[in-house]
Amino acid sequence: MIFLIRHARAVDISEDPLRPLSLQGVDECIRLVRFFRANGSLPVLQFWHSPLRRSQETADRLAAGLAPDAVRLEAPGMLPDDEPEEMARRLDAVPPEASIAVVGHEPHLGRLASLLVRGKAKPALFDLPKGTVLALHRNATTTHKTGHPRWRVRWMVTPALLRALPEDGTMRPL
Repeated sequence: MIFLIRHARAVDISEDPLRPLSLQGVDECIRLVRFFRANGSLPVLQFWHSPLRRSQETADRLAAGLAPDAVRLEAPGMLPDDEPEEMARRLDAVPPEASIAVVGHEPHLGRLASLLVRGKAKPALFDLPKGTVLALHRNATTTHKTGHPRWRVRWMVTPALLRALPEDGTMRPL
């Protein structure tokens, strides 16, 4: 299983050119940790992140709260405008039982998800708001166009959904 995670909200470039997480972004990370700690649906062994600070900080905060022993790696080919093919090839080499979080940016993540799910990156089928987690599971089949394994969407969690949850991150019946 892979988890495509768009970084949480960052400060504006005029405030800090390195664009660390904003207070709202830190809060998004806290809510993600609470939610996934409560349900165990993000069992990550590795966090791959882009070299940009907001992506690294998101990966670090999620790893610290969910999987302190998880490996954290800065991965090439994950900048916002990078083509997703390089990352798709890297994911091809990952064992099917691995659990990896790929923490990056739009439009790269949306295009990567589209490439993995349908075999072509454009037009992108997915648009991940900041702080969103998209879970994909690898099928046994491959895409005939690319030769990459075919992936399917398992679930997606957005910040708007998490804002509606109680502070402990648990879901209650309606």
